[in-house]
Amino acid sequence: MINWMAMKNKYVQMIGVFMLLFLIYSCVEPFSPPEVNDDQGYLVVDGFLNVGSDTSRIELSHTQNTNATLAVARESGAKVVVEQENGGTFPFVEKGSGSYFLPPQTFSKLAKYRLRVKTVNGREYLSDFVAVKDTPPIDGIEGKYDARQNAMVMQVNTHDATNNTRFYRWKFEETWEYRAANYSALEAITNADDEREIISRRQDINVCWRTIKSANILLGSTIKLSQDIIKDLPLTTVPVSTNKLYIKYSILIKQYGLTQDAFEYWTSLAKTTEGTGSLFDPLPSQITGNIKNTADGQELVFGYFSASVEQKKRIFLTPGLGMYPRCIDPDTLTLDEAKKTSSLLLNTVGIRFDSVLVASDFCADCRVQGGVTTKPSFWE
Repeated sequence: MINWMAMKNKYVQMIGVFMLLFLIYSCVEPFSPPEVNDDQGYLVVDGFLNVGSDTSRIELSHTQNTNATLAVARESGAKVVVEQENGGTFPFVEKGSGSYFLPPQTFSKLAKYRLRVKTVNGREYLSDFVAVKDTPPIDGIEGKYDARQNAMVMQVNTHDATNNTRFYRWKFEETWEYRAANYSALEAITNADDEREIISRRQDINVCWRTIKSANILLGSTIKLSQDIIKDLPLTTVPVSTNKLYIKYSILIKQYGLTQDAFEYWTSLAKTTEGTGSLFDPLPSQITGNIKNTADGQELVFGYFSASVEQKKRIFLTPGLGMYPRCIDPDTLTLDEAKKTSSLLLNTVGIRFDSVLVASDFCADCRVQGGVTTKPSFWE
């Protein structure tokens, strides 16, 4: 026999739950803290002193609020100098908007260094003196295919036999070779007589190479381990669906030893910048480093100056994962139509060569996908 009273009570409870959820979500209002919409344009210092055999680079820019649509403002014309604790100085040279470079120098790994920045508006910024952190070489890089993700997981291995490093940071650059779906063998040009004519394409736009840099903050620590060993640490995942792995793929990994203070700074920054968006993520906060305005210690300055040895290692992979790019079938135009079209010309057709196959830029020009036709100097 049906217990109607029990069913009625159950329905009443369900309605009560739905009403409670409605009230909770209807009371949630978007919160935009003043710091997020601040237009102060605080200085951002990105870079480190490379005491190894490679160039040091410092990037100077300014913060902008989350609603900004313009490009990030760069700090040009500044004087950027690294000072050694015993009085030596190493000036950087600007090459490009807000990018400052210092060629390889002979540095003492036993000394301490700090960064001094003087902007064009007369403000001066100074970092704390930092000790040099040596970095062990990268033992190896390995790409392991994960069937569950249908992706290649790029892993790094390293160790410090002296157990002195303990805190690590990595960056990477991945480069891959790819092709456009269709091969464009012809192009329409305006000749010396101001007439349109079809000729053989002068530049191959079917094969490209594209390089992108890591965007996330990649950290690791062995402080809780008895030995300073990083084994099979995944740095990035390359899905097969991207077709990066179809022809040839390469990854360059850069490794840095960090002091504990630097590690804690980058850890806090990673939690703030990469871990927001859900109820259980950390709340946004102001993460400042070891750089201050010499005249106003309360001014916010973002960035952390450190001195380290950069270690690098590159590998190539040719796993043949993915598929040749596909596009819709090309259209066919007459010669006169082909001379006027904005589409790319593929090839002539017909016994009398009176027609031309054409396709869109995306299908026939590999550069549209962000790559370049010049083979990288390091390419195998």
